[in-house]
Order: sequence, then structure tokens, then C-alpha cells
Amino acid sequence: MRDGRRIILMRGLRQGAYGLLAVVLAIALTRDGFSPAAIGALVAVSLVGDFLGTLIIGHYADRWGRRRTLVALALLMALTGLIFGFLHWYPLLLLAAFGGTLGTSNSETAPFLPIEQAMLGSQGSGAGRTALFARYNLVASIAGACGALIAGLPALLAQNGLPFDTLLAGAFCLYALVALVVAWQAARLSTVVEVKAGALPEQGALWWRLIPPLPHSRGIVARLAALFSVDAFAGGLIGQTLLALFFHLRFGADLEMLAALFFCANLLSALSFLAAPWLARRFGLLNTMVFTHLPSNILLMLVPLMPTFPLAAALLLVRQCLSQLDVPTRQAYTMALVDPSERTAAASVTSLARSAGSATSPILAGVLLQGPLIVLGLPLLLAGGLKAAYDVALWAVFHRVPEDVVTKGQEG
Repeated sequence: MRDGRRIILMRGLRQGAYGLLAVVLAIALTRDGFSPAAIGALVAVSLVGDFLGTLIIGHYADRWGRRRTLVALALLMALTGLIFGFLHWYPLLLLAAFGGTLGTSNSETAPFLPIEQAMLGSQGSGAGRTALFARYNLVASIAGACGALIAGLPALLAQNGLPFDTLLAGAFCLYALVALVVAWQAARLSTVVEVKAGALPEQGALWWRLIPPLPHSRGIVARLAALFSVDAFAGGLIGQTLLALFFHLRFGADLEMLAALFFCANLLSALSFLAAPWLARRFGLLNTMVFTHLPSNILLMLVPLMPTFPLAAALLLVRQCLSQLDVPTRQAYTMALVDPSERTAAASVTSLARSAGSATSPILAGVLLQGPLIVLGLPLLLAGGLKAAYDVALWAVFHRVPEDVVTKGQEG
């Protein structure tokens, strides 16, 4: 389990950096004079880059070497942080967002995930696998909370006379430094995490190579991917950077207030992961996914209806207690349903679907947050409605799948 612990550590380090940047980014870009629509476009371009990166990862990560691929991705993440910290030319920022890794959400969509999920999927079985994914996401959420809290430091230090813009640049440097530590940890993984050459699935026909090969699990993964893309499109409307922008523009929340809010939000999400394995054992993976996610989306739709920042923030925090319980169960459910040799491909396809779904919605969110529309909070209303529809559709498609089929898949 040494590799498992190192993978969890790497996810925690990255998520801490994402938590920091997701809060700082909206303030930094606003100070640089970029409009909400321009900020939304940057987030969208970043997610398009994640989509294409995940597509490539699904095809070639196992052949290139999982460790080597993770190191390269971490180095790109470091370069992205430095560019955003010191350069302010919008076309270059678009290029860096596309080609690198820009943490804009508390729910990671970068190409790291399919590789790590495939490696973790081989580290345990049955309920142990669900518990491992719960720890994987628990550590990530706690780290994201700490990163969000650290995002408030520039505002605090600026009160002592230090230049605020320089402190914001320092936050981007910290993001890059953490990425370098992730690269170092990835290089220290053992050869056990790699796939043996003889176990690699055959490449399909040329027309089919748009997605990774899935000779045994194509149908089930296609249905999961279609549903996950709807959830991700809705999630793209309320990425952490966009939520920070909403609270900043709608209620005038400053960097310190936003840091405290997202620290609490991520911490509550982290604590909720502790309940995920118990709920999954008691009620099943699918029931846990659907019946915790649905009420959280109703709460999300109520947030923009609140008249003051404290009320809106309190409702968001209540929502966070439920909104992430589906994450480890969703990951375990996907790994359980597919052949062990196809786990990297399956994780890549579902991650591709989520990246594709979330790639365009930030542009829409940015447009809806401009001018008088900010009062309506339309991105939150739209996201809550779409996510609720996803929950109902997921239940309708998969509730007839016998639980013993999933259990047998977990034991593979």
C-alpha cells in the first residue's frame, strides 16, 4: 500500500494548490481588468485542454508509463502557475490554460485522475476499494480546504504594508512549487503501478481510436459517460473560481471572506467522505450516489435566492455536506463494473466525458454573471436543475442493475 499512500499524497498536494488558486485566480484576473466573460473563457479553455489531455492519456499513458506521464503532467502544472503569476497578456494566458493545468475547481478534471484511479483500482477490492477511494477524496478535500484558507494570506499580509499584487504572484509561485513536489513523488512510485506489456488491450480500428479501447466494457462505460457529462456541464457552471467570482460580484465578498468560505466548504466536503463507505455498504453504491446528490442540488438552487452574504454562504455550506458523497462511490462504481485490464481506459473515457461536459459551460457562466444578471445567480439555478435531472436519469438507467453484479465486479 506504499504506492497507494503516495498516490493519495500526490492528490492532496495538487488539491491544496487548486484550492489556493481557485480563490486567488478570480481576484487576480479581476484586478488585471478582465471581465467575467473573459475569466469564464479562460476556465473553459483550461477544461478543453484537460479534455484533450485526458483523451491522449487514455490512449497512451499505460504505454508511455504511468509514472513518466504523471511527472510530465506535474511539470506542465508548475509552468502554468509561473505564467499566470508573472505574465498578464491574455492570449498567452489562454495558451497556458489550454496546455497546462489550471486549478479552478474543488473537483479536479485534469488528466492526472484517470491514471491515479486506475492505479488505486488495483490496490484493493470490494469494500476496501470504496474505502480507499473515500480516503483519496477525503485527503483531497481537506487539502483543498487548507489551500483555500491559505488564499486569504495575501489580504492579511497586505494590511502590514506588503504590496498586494506581489503577494498574489507569490501565491502562483507556491502553486508551481507544489507541482514540482508532485513530480518528485510521482517519480518515486514503484514499478508495481505500471501495466505489463502483455496486459495492454489491443488498439481498435482507426475510426474507433477517438476513445481508448474498451472491448469488454464499451456499453456500460458509454452510458456512464453520457450521464457524467451532463453532471459535469452543470458543475462547470459553478467551479470554485466562478463561485468565488459570484460571491465577489454579488455580495462584495473580499479575498479574506472568500478564503474562509471555501475553507469551510471544502472541509465539510472532506468530512462527508468519511460517511461514504458506510453509506455504500448499508444502502449500495448507486443509492448513495443518487440520494445524497439530489437534495444537495436543491439546496444549490436556493443559494442565489438569499438576500445577504451570510445567508447565501450558510446555505452553500449546508449543501457541501452532501454534494461530494457521490464522488468516491461514483469512482468505485465505475471501477467495479469494468474489466480490470480496462480500468485506465474506462476512467479516461468517463473523465473525458466530464471534461467535455464542463468545457463550455464556464463561458456561459461568465456571460450570466455580467451586469444586472449577477443578481439572479442564473449559473447556480441552472446548475442545480441540470444536476437534479442527472440524478433522476442515473437512477432510471442503473437501478435495475443487481447489486450482486457490482459486488462481483468489486472483487475483480
